[in-house]
Amino acid sequence: MSFSGSRKSPPDQIKAVERWKWSEIQGVELVVGEQISPTQRRSRESGSSSSQGRKEGRVDEEHSMDVPGGEIERLGVEENVIENEKGKAVSVPFYKLFAFADSLDYCLMAVGTLGAIVHGSSLPVFLRFFASLVNSFGSNTGNPEKMMQEVLKYAFDFLIVGATIWASSWAEISCWMWTGERQSTRLRIKYLEATLNQDVEYFDIDARTGDIINTIGSDIVAVQDAISEKLGNFIHYMATFVAGFVVGFITVWKLALLTLAVVPLIALFGAVHTITITKLSSKSQDAYAEAGNIAEQALAQIRTVFSFVGEEKALKAYSASLSVAQKIGYKSGLVKGFGLGSTYCVIFCCYALLLWYGGWLVTHHDTNGGLAISTMFSVMIGGLALGQATPSMTAFAKAKSAAVNIFRTIDHRPKIDRNYSDGITLPAVTGHVQLRNVSFAYPSRPEIPVLSRFSLNIPAGKTVAMVGRSGSGKSTVVALIERFYDPIEGQVLLDGCNIKTLQLKWLRQQIGLVSQEPALFATSIKENMLLGREDATQVEMEEAARVANAHSFITKLPEGYDTQVGERGGQLSGGQKQRIAIARAMLKNPAILLLDEATSALDSESEKLVQEALDRFMIGRTTVVVAHRLSTIRKADLVAVVQQGSILEMGTHDDLISKGDDGAYSTLIRLQETAHELGNNARKSSARPSSARNSVSSPIIGRNSSYGRSPYSKRLSDFSTSDFSTSVDVNSAHKTEKVPFIEQAGSFWRLVKMNAPEWAYALLGSVGSMVCGSISALFAYILSAVLSIYYNPDPLYIKNEIKKYCFVLIGISFGALIFNTVQHSFWEIVGENLTKRVRQTMLEAILRNEVSWFDREENNSSQVAARLASDATNVRSAIGDRISMIVQNSALMLVACTIGFVLQWRLALVLIAVFPIVVAATLLQKMFMTGFGGDLEGNHAKASMIAGEAVSNVRTVQAFNAERKVVRLLKSKLELPLKKCFWKGQIAGSGFGLAQFLLYASYAIGLWYASWLVKHNLSDFGKVIRVFMVLMVSANGAAETLALTPDIVKGGRAIRSVFEVLDRKTEIEPDDPDAVKVPAVKGDIDLKHVEFYYPSRPDVLIFKDLTLRVRAGKSLALVGASGSGKSSVIALILRFYDPPIGRILVDGKDIRKYNLKSLRRHVGLVQQEPALFATTIYENIVYGHEGASEAEVVAAATAANAHKFIAALPEGYNTKVGDRGVQLSGGQKQRVAIARAILKNPSILLLDEATSALDAESERTVQEALDRMMKSRTTVVVAHRLATIRNADVIAVIDDGKVAEQGSHNHLLKHHPDGAYARMIELQRVFTHSASASASASTS
Repeated sequence: MSFSGSRKSPPDQIKAVERWKWSEIQGVELVVGEQISPTQRRSRESGSSSSQGRKEGRVDEEHSMDVPGGEIERLGVEENVIENEKGKAVSVPFYKLFAFADSLDYCLMAVGTLGAIVHGSSLPVFLRFFASLVNSFGSNTGNPEKMMQEVLKYAFDFLIVGATIWASSWAEISCWMWTGERQSTRLRIKYLEATLNQDVEYFDIDARTGDIINTIGSDIVAVQDAISEKLGNFIHYMATFVAGFVVGFITVWKLALLTLAVVPLIALFGAVHTITITKLSSKSQDAYAEAGNIAEQALAQIRTVFSFVGEEKALKAYSASLSVAQKIGYKSGLVKGFGLGSTYCVIFCCYALLLWYGGWLVTHHDTNGGLAISTMFSVMIGGLALGQATPSMTAFAKAKSAAVNIFRTIDHRPKIDRNYSDGITLPAVTGHVQLRNVSFAYPSRPEIPVLSRFSLNIPAGKTVAMVGRSGSGKSTVVALIERFYDPIEGQVLLDGCNIKTLQLKWLRQQIGLVSQEPALFATSIKENMLLGREDATQVEMEEAARVANAHSFITKLPEGYDTQVGERGGQLSGGQKQRIAIARAMLKNPAILLLDEATSALDSESEKLVQEALDRFMIGRTTVVVAHRLSTIRKADLVAVVQQGSILEMGTHDDLISKGDDGAYSTLIRLQETAHELGNNARKSSARPSSARNSVSSPIIGRNSSYGRSPYSKRLSDFSTSDFSTSVDVNSAHKTEKVPFIEQAGSFWRLVKMNAPEWAYALLGSVGSMVCGSISALFAYILSAVLSIYYNPDPLYIKNEIKKYCFVLIGISFGALIFNTVQHSFWEIVGENLTKRVRQTMLEAILRNEVSWFDREENNSSQVAARLASDATNVRSAIGDRISMIVQNSALMLVACTIGFVLQWRLALVLIAVFPIVVAATLLQKMFMTGFGGDLEGNHAKASMIAGEAVSNVRTVQAFNAERKVVRLLKSKLELPLKKCFWKGQIAGSGFGLAQFLLYASYAIGLWYASWLVKHNLSDFGKVIRVFMVLMVSANGAAETLALTPDIVKGGRAIRSVFEVLDRKTEIEPDDPDAVKVPAVKGDIDLKHVEFYYPSRPDVLIFKDLTLRVRAGKSLALVGASGSGKSSVIALILRFYDPPIGRILVDGKDIRKYNLKSLRRHVGLVQQEPALFATTIYENIVYGHEGASEAEVVAAATAANAHKFIAALPEGYNTKVGDRGVQLSGGQKQRVAIARAILKNPSILLLDEATSALDAESERTVQEALDRMMKSRTTVVVAHRLATIRNADVIAVIDDGKVAEQGSHNHLLKHHPDGAYARMIELQRVFTHSASASASASTS
């Protein structure tokens, strides 16, 4: 996603590739100037794109457990996969798609096959009966009685054929639909089972989360499509092909031979047209997908877009992407029109030839008219059936290719098998853990050793704390103990047994894991806790929550323990999520406890309480603690200092401190003390994902905005069937609100006005449509006229008349070529322009909305992006595409009825009387042949969501042995679509069969009445056969028009939806032309008597009479408990929300009087969770100031301590950061975000935990950069670390919605010695006092 217009290349010094690599023994080695060839680069990208891309990241910045997948080439899949000459898996054998069929499925497939064969053969057989009926009609005009008897006999044959089709089509459709759903259900379950049974290495190398979601959501649907209806259709059309040729050659072999000669020509033109259209459609879909991605990113990170005034950039990028799709659309229209026109041109010319030759055969008494016509149609239909089978063959190829990923996973045997049944279990676990001479490198980057001959002895019941710089290998030890990986060399022992010999499920049952980033599932708090132990009682859960200091905030939530936590726990603050994760581990009651920065997300007070709880919980348990903060590790029995994959020193805290300057531990302590003077380190709240967390209300801010929204972000309750219900009553107004809009909003004419610039194109397109419709009626007329001429006794008359009609048909064929091209070309222009205009205006209107609109559940980023795409597409389908078809079929009806009433008004009236039956039959046929869809897809989407969340949190799932629970949940979600599919198959099969029966019954009635008219001398054979054929063709057109009704209704709903968005008046106008523009900002900020609550949670008051002031050029630090409302101050200054009571002033003027965009241009924001766009690092930084030079970008990156790691990446500043910056570590993302803010050079700087993702050393460097940046700027800082705020001009402590205390650091300590700020310092001092004293003693 590029918001910066043309992409600028980074400076020359960046182009020279610089690569940093860790050496095994010492420091950092810089290798400069190696030029990488494209081949080498591709090699690196395929083998270690994410490893190199994140080498500085997941190893240097984050705990090494989070190993990225990257773009890794997939391995071959045993015997199930067909490989190409390069050995790359391309497809599986077709029979393998039926691997999960049972005996009932085989029965269903057998019955479905029989039904498809009978059904497919029925049309050519019917044509043979039709030939006999017409012949008895035309050859017995002199004997009316015999004619009536013959016609009546064959009319009854029509009914028999109809009844046969009814039964066979029911068998075909219902059996294939149901067996397809049954087999795909088993395939989904088996695939997820196999996926969750893989070891973590598989997710690092072979499969990304997105790939797995795509497999469950798309690949399995492709397989289901192939083994259900598409296979039934294929057999059906192959039966038609065989039967058509058999009937044709048995009837008139000479004419059949000529027909066979022309069919390939028709098929060739049709195939070329289809292939070209398919390719263009694919390109168009890709272009629209790119546009959708741009929109989704902008919406998902809406706060970042708003704060950097990036709306125009997003719109420009979106418009540019839509323009690409628009041009492809123009080309598609031309190709479609010319292709269809060419096909019809060839068809009509071929019919002219066949009709002429048929006449020759009739005049030479080789056949009769009925047999000639039926032979033509039988062979033509048989040949075209091959073309109709092509989509099925395409579906088979697609399914065979899609199944590669599925069977690769199912057949893949993990190196670490959780189902290994030969492993042993210990009768009792004491908890003695040892790592002996362990060497290890992550499989995704084997060239980087993480542990080298690492040995660690953890006595039973003791606590060992591991400390060291980020990337030193601490979290890797945790991963090895959990047996997420096996060491390359050495052993991991539990009570003296190599854990490789233990049953993996049993081993993990003995271990409790609390990770740095708590993984919660989109279900209730209760269900999340029950992952720890399924059979836990409510009392046990509440006790665990109390111990984890979570019970009090849970009970304050409207739904208590049944509160839905949202996707990835997005409805809760970081501290709340972590406390639930700790409670979950406590509920498990493990013998071994692994705490990987377990209290990192908590503020000081919560940390103190949770740490006390953990201290109690750790008694008698073997505990491994990974932490940077001294407060977490000071009570450990042993402290191990890990550096570059080995233990540098180990001992008790006091022993290590006593080593003084020579000790690595002392050095780490000193580094931390330097960064946090006086040891006043009030704990960060690192994972608070919104700018407005409240520990009770947890307003739904982060769930749809700039905080890590996933592509699978439709909210679902995965581990329970209840919907999100937190505070339903107060939210219901938002849920059900329909924004009032002008009466004409949903009006078709209003949309036509939007399409006004294309009226000329629409007019030309309509002319093309009318001519094309008329051509269909004329073709039917010519065909029936020639049929009647065949029964004329005069050979010369037959010859002359047929010649005349053949030339007319050739003329019509060229008209079809011209007017099809005109019709489709011009209507495509109309449709594409409308689509682009609707999408652009919708996105523009959406980006005008205030942040609280995005906070609503129904307006999360994914749903809004989906609406943006679907509404525009539905409107275009209903208006552009459908109007063309309506005009065409209206012209057909008009011409057909005119011909009918002019030639024989009585028969025309009777046929119009049975018109509803014919139209309904044809309509049912079209509707029921669409197959499965609708809500079934929705249910499958829920299954995909479940799988996606499980795979995203695979370490948590595996650590808690929750694989079976996830699979059970998937099964429950698939029961409904399976049941629905059965009944839908019965209805579809029966309905389609009934449609066919009624169709043939109508033919029988029409032809019987025609014979009655001839018998009573009210008409002649020539007229009645023309009226019959012309009106039957027009009935098909009428049915086609009625079949569009659902699309038109859908389009009408989409029109209303579009205008609801366009007509909505935003509550906070971002670009009011009458408001005061802000050329410069001095920087005075005042919040006066502010009372505030989040619109999504009006029952929870955040601020009560809050008053704050920041003088220009000064700094204000906000401190307080997690969820006290600190970040809400920043949201109010940026005017994301307006307070209902009180005012916010900038430079003495209410910010409501300023033009909001012009004000935001002078405000810089760095959020706690940095929001990056899926483009290059360079474009992310330049987002801060669009016109910045390359030198300015590099200077900003250098100031943010980011240049060094960027330059070390293979692509330098051109490195793609991935979706939401996933290719970078948290610290790297934060530094890029800081560089972006530095480049903006704002007058007001807002820092919301800006350094929370950095380790002590990086934090110190970045803090220095921020300190320089803060000079002469008004700065508002939200932080828990006092190193970040102790030098602030004013520190405000927010408590209970008010300012409890404010003043400078020294002022607060002096005048409020017992105040909240002093208590926070004292809390930290209690944690760090002994360590500080020891360090001071040893260094003095």
